[in-house]
Amino acid sequence: MRAYKRTRDYQESVIREMTRLAIENEAINLSQGFPDFDPPEEILQAAYEAIGSSHNQYSPTWGNLELRVKLAEQYSNKLGWSVDPEKHVTVTCGVTEAINVAMFGLLDPGDEIIIIEPAHENFIPSALLSGARPIAVPLSEENFRLDVELLKKALSDKTRAIMLNTPHNPTGRVFDVDEICSITDFVVNNNLILITDEIYDRILYDGRTHVCPGSIESLRGRTVTLGGMSKTFAMTGWRLGYIIASSKLMNAMRPVHDYLTVCAPTPLQIAAVTALNLPEDYYDDMLVDYHNRRDKIMSTLNSLGFVAQTPEGAYYVLANYSNVPSIHSNKDSRSFAVWMTKELQVAVVPGEVFYTISGYGEKTIRFAFPKRLSTLQAAADRMESYFL
Repeated sequence: MRAYKRTRDYQESVIREMTRLAIENEAINLSQGFPDFDPPEEILQAAYEAIGSSHNQYSPTWGNLELRVKLAEQYSNKLGWSVDPEKHVTVTCGVTEAINVAMFGLLDPGDEIIIIEPAHENFIPSALLSGARPIAVPLSEENFRLDVELLKKALSDKTRAIMLNTPHNPTGRVFDVDEICSITDFVVNNNLILITDEIYDRILYDGRTHVCPGSIESLRGRTVTLGGMSKTFAMTGWRLGYIIASSKLMNAMRPVHDYLTVCAPTPLQIAAVTALNLPEDYYDDMLVDYHNRRDKIMSTLNSLGFVAQTPEGAYYVLANYSNVPSIHSNKDSRSFAVWMTKELQVAVVPGEVFYTISGYGEKTIRFAFPKRLSTLQAAADRMESYFL
């Protein structure tokens, strides 16, 4: 039997492997980025009612119309241009599918796409599956800032697109106005497409605001904005994402979505309308809770000798363990993550999986903190029992 070339250059998800390892070892799962609490009750009730009201068959391929109308309304305000629910919005099975749809639809075999690292481990396989060549460009290791000069060095006559994630997983950076302006100039001057993963746009700390690149006038026709319900509403298992883009770009992507999944789950799309209609108080309360979670994980890590930049957005910490008081701190990041999961029963993700560039991500692990404070305290207790 011949080898299969399409999947030889990447492996199964290490993040999801760590979840399996957490289950096997009864570990507290701070590896995969999902909450251990439910969505608001009114959203759950809306899903029950949708299922009980016979909304159990295929929905229109581009998404339930009421949901697309609501998304178009919100993104017309966010982006500053008139988003048409019939032309500019497609509902997908999570942002993961949206990333694949964007790359499959807009990249040809032989094209190059710049991936800013550290990057979610989904980006590289999506590019490879599309037949494109991913070109990795690192953020600075000291403070995870974007250096546009490195982007310029990565440019070639084959460069077609750049992938940007903000707020950023796994570092927690929220790229500032100067960085967004630099990316804007780079994209426009080189006639590129900008694909943005903005799934954490509502999880921001210390009064920060999120800048949607697609709101910048020179980027409106060349930006693919990806978002979803999973993180903001604690419903990662519902697999609801979406794509916002100009008609020209959307027309290239919609056939891919059509043949990949047909449609996202119908009753859950209907319930998502209820989610998007929640009052502003919901988001205010959510941010208070996430500030408390961030403070808890950072105080724990600092007290144990981990070195980490305080997250500006999203719900992850990428921490260096070199100074942790343990004979295991000389391990590579994958071995250290496995050791923590098996022996301390606290599951984390090895930092090396977010990089393809040699030498980056060493001695780092990622903590996900979308958990109840009691869960974070239990994880702290387990780590403190060993490290202190």
